[in-house]
Amino acid sequence: MALACPDCQVVSRRIHSRYRRKMADTAVGGQPVVIELSVRRLFCDAPDCRRRTFAEQVEALTIRYARYTPCLLEVLRAVGLALAGRAGARLTAVLAAVVSRVTLLSLVMALPDPVLPTPRVLGVDDFAFRRGQVYGTVLIDCLTRKPVDLLPNRHGDTFAAWLSAHPAVKVICRDRAEAYGQAATAGAPAAIQVADRWHLWHNLAQAVERCVRQHQRCLREPNESAPDLPTPATQVRLAGQIVAPAGPEGRYADRTRDQHAAVQTLREQGYSLRASARHLGITVRRVRQLVRAATWQELVTDRWQGRYYLLDPHKEYLHQRWREGCTNLVLLHAEITERGYVGSYNSLCTYFRRFRQVKGRAPAQPVPPSAGEVTAWLTRHPDGLTDIETQRLKVVLARCAELQAVSGHVRVFAEMLTDLAADRLQGWIAAVLADDLPGLHSFVHGIQRDLPAVTAGLSLPWSSAAVEGQVNRIKTLKRQMFGRAGFLLLRKRVLLA
Repeated sequence: MALACPDCQVVSRRIHSRYRRKMADTAVGGQPVVIELSVRRLFCDAPDCRRRTFAEQVEALTIRYARYTPCLLEVLRAVGLALAGRAGARLTAVLAAVVSRVTLLSLVMALPDPVLPTPRVLGVDDFAFRRGQVYGTVLIDCLTRKPVDLLPNRHGDTFAAWLSAHPAVKVICRDRAEAYGQAATAGAPAAIQVADRWHLWHNLAQAVERCVRQHQRCLREPNESAPDLPTPATQVRLAGQIVAPAGPEGRYADRTRDQHAAVQTLREQGYSLRASARHLGITVRRVRQLVRAATWQELVTDRWQGRYYLLDPHKEYLHQRWREGCTNLVLLHAEITERGYVGSYNSLCTYFRRFRQVKGRAPAQPVPPSAGEVTAWLTRHPDGLTDIETQRLKVVLARCAELQAVSGHVRVFAEMLTDLAADRLQGWIAAVLADDLPGLHSFVHGIQRDLPAVTAGLSLPWSSAAVEGQVNRIKTLKRQMFGRAGFLLLRKRVLLA
């Protein structure tokens, strides 16, 4: 049978030689399959062709220079794209098609890049190769929600060059970063930039938290007359005057006391040593020690006698400061550290824990809400608040006119986001600037610098939601490769997997 030369396509019938070729195929019944072929090598008679001989190829069975059939090759490529090197190599062992991790990665890297059309609506965001140090850029087609390309950094020049090479982009969805905004203006000046609404709301929440912290004094209840009952701090200070018991204390002492009483009770009921050990879950040797001891203190006394504690030289000073009313352990730790204490803060906390266990304390005053809690109440939908949170928020707003104004501005901005009412943005900006709210003013100034993109974000349906989903997917792929994948391999898996 005549065959055509792969270079010049001239048909040849002259046989040069024959050789045997082995091809690995997909497993059958859990057993590996190897196909042996007798392949011809033919002469190329074209005088202007550089190839003198060429080998015969069997359609859908052999590939030049390959030792795998096309079917097995597709399986290995799919495994490499899904699991990368080491995990993929473990899976191929189960599939009875054992290959190394290097082979899988080589197959993935040999795949051609997909030919994707230039998206009309482009989403852009950064992702971390190494958090806080190295970042890249991911580009998404917001219509198909599929990745278009990965850039090795998040520099504006790189993104601008990509946009210049793809002039069909009409809409760019981005976050509030100035680098991407300037790059979009330079690379695609005719494209519409859309500020992501989630980032707008996130920036507003940060501004609201700054406002709340500036008026944090309004979160506390007004001072009232002191109650007749002693305050918890007074009772804790008085508890420090109690002399520590002479007997041993601690977890080991408590456990020994309980075990001694339990063993004595079991022995009175007729349990043997082994039966008592099985019942209590301890060793027979331990049961024998507990039986022989007349009191439980005999088993723990030696553990405390003669032992030196780092706090021992400072206990008298600590008791004196405690009786004087200083119950701040951080301050006490700093004071004894200056006096030569080299132990840990946790040891000091453990020593004073018994002083804080006071019965009959006076009812504590309600803890005022934190700035983060109030910020969450102001930026959440009113229907998502519990009755208690709604009531506490009303109390806070009733004490602070500034926070009451912040609450009104937040509600109006939320309505603009949900209704896509960009025509109300200028009025909202003027209302915020008319109030004495420096925290919100910085947010408004940022909106004014990026006003066209923010206006588009409050009027067009596009957002960066698909981009955030792809960023999470990239994080999964990076963790799967233990964070060691280079940019080229990561790009192949993001675009092809």
